[in-house]
Amino acid sequence: MQFQLNEEQLMIQKAAHDFAVNECLPGVIERDEHQKFPKEQIMKLGELGFMGMMVDPNYGGAGLDTISYVLAMEEISKIDASVSVCMSVNNSLVCWGLNLFGTHEQKEKYLTPLAQGQKNGELYIGAFLLSEPEAGSDATSQRTTAEDKGDHYVLNGVKNWITNGNSASVYLVMAQTDASKGSRGINTFIVEKNWAGVTVGAKENKLGIRGSDTHSILFNDVIVPKENQIGANGFGFPFAMKTLAGGRIGIASQALGIASGAYELSLNYSKQRKAFGKEIAQHQAIQFKLADMATRIEAARLLCLRSAWEKDNGLDFSLSSSMAKVFASETAMWVSTEAVQIHGGYGYVKEYHVERLMRDAKITQIYEGTSEVQRIVISRSILK
Repeated sequence: MQFQLNEEQLMIQKAAHDFAVNECLPGVIERDEHQKFPKEQIMKLGELGFMGMMVDPNYGGAGLDTISYVLAMEEISKIDASVSVCMSVNNSLVCWGLNLFGTHEQKEKYLTPLAQGQKNGELYIGAFLLSEPEAGSDATSQRTTAEDKGDHYVLNGVKNWITNGNSASVYLVMAQTDASKGSRGINTFIVEKNWAGVTVGAKENKLGIRGSDTHSILFNDVIVPKENQIGANGFGFPFAMKTLAGGRIGIASQALGIASGAYELSLNYSKQRKAFGKEIAQHQAIQFKLADMATRIEAARLLCLRSAWEKDNGLDFSLSSSMAKVFASETAMWVSTEAVQIHGGYGYVKEYHVERLMRDAKITQIYEGTSEVQRIVISRSILK
């Protein structure tokens, strides 16, 4: 078993670290406070090849492995989880699914600009539309419909909690085409945001990842050409589940980065802050917190890397990705909360960053499959 990163992976890790420090850290507090979408940072990520990291180079991607993706996600999430979630959705949920299951024509038209994060000099990213007001964890209960009209479908319904909802140019939409077949009657469609009948709802005012834009998307008699269907009839739900399995690696890596960022800030602060005549790092109460932080983070990192390795080697990674996500997300919540405690009163104010990391951490336990859903996946696997 090889634990050492290769030269290319180390290069990607450093590039992501430098980008996070130089491009994401300036203004991160203001973007969070004012819910400002990090358009400039996302455009630059595209220039670096980080918006289509695992995409075939023939379609504008970087052709990198999933381990490199995990490394980049961790480094960027240490600084700004709002940037990293936009990157994760575009890589894991949009580009990966199109790269694996799209037709050549779909890849040329949509995947190539998505992998580059821009088209004709303008931002060009994607969004994944599965969740609905009554179909969150129970993704089979799709109310959005796509009626077959021969040479096209007519799409109607509402999707909510959509990351990149307003900033995306392309949506991957799951919709019911035959209600009598249940989950086997769901298809996936590529829908362009500027098509007639597509409406972006109000922006959600969120606890964390406030720089990313989260919206409801409404469809009213939207005409979708047949060539924009991904896969055969009934493939929509398997497509969503396969895509989300990879997405869990991205969110686990985001959670890992949030935890790592909170830990590094706490470690540095503990060596500077004095109490009772010495640095607080010399007090055993703080030392034990730091020791537990470092141990849990390392365990989360190994789970993320193992799942990425399984994915890269064509193995079934559904169990390992669920384990990575549930453990890394709960680690992020615990570590960031302890980070605030270590900082004391300073941890409760924005300029020390840890309160934002704590707020950002919470969503990693919820989106792309709650911790409860991950435990269902894990228990089904170990009990079968």
